[in-house]
Amino acid sequence: MVLFKNIGGLHGAYKVNPKRIKGADMANWPVINDAFLFIQDGKIESFGKMSELSQADMPSENIEVIDATGKLIFPGFCDSHTHIVFAGSRENEFIDKINGLSYEEIALRGGGILNSAKRLAQTSEADLFEQSAARVREVIAKGTTSLEIKSGYGLDLENELKMLRVIRRLKEAFPIRIKATLLACHALPTEYKNNRTGFVDLAINEFIPAAAAEGLADYVDTFCETNFFTEEDTLRVMEAGAKYGMKAKIHGNQMGHSGGVRAAVKCGAVSVDHLEHLNDEEIKLLASSHVIPTALPNCSLFLRMPYPPGRAMINAGLPLCIATDFNPGSAPSGDMMFAVSLACIQMRLLPEEAFAAATQNGAAAMDLEDVVGSITPGKDANFIITQPTSSLAFLPYRFTKPHIDQVWVNGSLIY
Repeated sequence: MVLFKNIGGLHGAYKVNPKRIKGADMANWPVINDAFLFIQDGKIESFGKMSELSQADMPSENIEVIDATGKLIFPGFCDSHTHIVFAGSRENEFIDKINGLSYEEIALRGGGILNSAKRLAQTSEADLFEQSAARVREVIAKGTTSLEIKSGYGLDLENELKMLRVIRRLKEAFPIRIKATLLACHALPTEYKNNRTGFVDLAINEFIPAAAAEGLADYVDTFCETNFFTEEDTLRVMEAGAKYGMKAKIHGNQMGHSGGVRAAVKCGAVSVDHLEHLNDEEIKLLASSHVIPTALPNCSLFLRMPYPPGRAMINAGLPLCIATDFNPGSAPSGDMMFAVSLACIQMRLLPEEAFAAATQNGAAAMDLEDVVGSITPGKDANFIITQPTSSLAFLPYRFTKPHIDQVWVNGSLIY
């Protein structure tokens, strides 16, 4: 058992699991000042104010005591949307963007996803695993303790399965919880450039059954966007995935009102992600559903695109989630703390709202709300300990400052 005492602020601590934190409740992300926290056997045991801690509460067994004076403790980040398994980098396209080319223009001339697919096909599974493992270690150091990873750079059966097998190896290699998503329709490979329906058929008839046969995917996803895949394509893929027990997660409304929100609601998706373009009608539609809206502010920054209307979604009572979209082309950063800063600075979220979105609601967007995402008795003891810090607001305010002192997963110090 470990006792953390004199904690400057214990944030995100709930006696009862909050499941999803919605609307106005997001601003009330709880804090206990001058707190203690007990962890035992890898789980949260109990917590409270130091003034409530009596000798009678102390177990008779040997106990490690850690003094957290002046520090904050809060749940580890739950990053529910990443593309961490990729080969190489795309800094040449970074220069293209500086020179004024749009994301769509780069994609149409063979860059973007097709560029990553070419590199991935030329990379062995062993090398791909080593590159991806380095990125997982990087995001753990940034405070991420639960993670979703997508395929989607394969674009054929062999390479999609290669990506998913790497994700499985990452699950086995790291103590954090990792969920796998088959991004069945991400872009059209060159040979299907004029045959979108044919590629959707390939994804439905080959990718999904093969991934299911090996138990490689928790979710199925589609890039529902103009010049990529339609609302109808998306619904076909989600229906096919459901037959194999894969829940739906959808890329939608990044470049326009693509039908991604409608598709997500129609198929009962766990989440719909991006939402840079979202109108009042679509917000009402989300509010009538159980779909979790997920914002990816690192992507908005990198592509100079609009930020999702987070304030409007929260005001509508939605359980807004924040993730990084870590990928080589449009969001080459898995730093969740920076995503929280952007959510505050650019989306006008309060710090409490942004942290609730990046922890408990991120857990819910991976169906992990009962085991991670908050400091709650019985949940995994996954949390971040900061450097001595004046307040929660100081963290997003002093963006890029190294705030993290330690990262704990399953009751063990891993960073």
